[in-house]
Amino acid sequence: MPRRATADSPLLFDLPVGPDFSMESAARRAGQWPVAGADEAGRGPLAGPVVAAAVILDPERIPDGLHDSKQLTAARREALFSQILATAMVSVASSGARRIDRTDIRNASLDAMRRAVFGLPARPLLVLTDGLDVPPGLRCEGRAVVKGDARVLTIAAASIVAKVVRDRMMACADNTYPGYGFGTHAGYGTERHREAIGSLGPCALHRLSFRPFRPETLD
Repeated sequence: MPRRATADSPLLFDLPVGPDFSMESAARRAGQWPVAGADEAGRGPLAGPVVAAAVILDPERIPDGLHDSKQLTAARREALFSQILATAMVSVASSGARRIDRTDIRNASLDAMRRAVFGLPARPLLVLTDGLDVPPGLRCEGRAVVKGDARVLTIAAASIVAKVVRDRMMACADNTYPGYGFGTHAGYGTERHREAIGSLGPCALHRLSFRPFRPETLD
């Protein structure tokens, strides 16, 4: 009798529909509390800082609707941002363009994440981070969670905070460096942004180590 093939991926209806608090709850039962979630926003843009946030949620006051910030509208992110600040412990740190250029975007992101964790008013016993990396130098256990902003509520909260803070920073930058459209594209490499760089040249917020600014890519 031939063997029945087995699926190499879970059934669609077995997949979680959004982030939950299961990792945090398991850690709490094991005595690892508080648990912080950490995430960043702005690794890909050509300009502006990378912003990291660390959040410790109150299990009794978790805002409804937390999700990966990229899955939410700007209005929904702003509303949840206010709720997170009102109910959770929050810390934010950033690495600017010059730090990114001196090291690289990965190290600058991890350093911002580390500083965000250190800025929390309570010291976590576990830090859950989005992606593949754990910031070096944490004073507690760190655990990287692939697609964590869509799986873990605390990381989702951090992703929202980081995104809202960075978007606000880039909106302010639009006033300081007019003509680039930072308030619209937040520094990402849109056609409008690239055209502005072509006519105005880079400003102090641009990441000169990124490909469009390297000598071999310039005409």
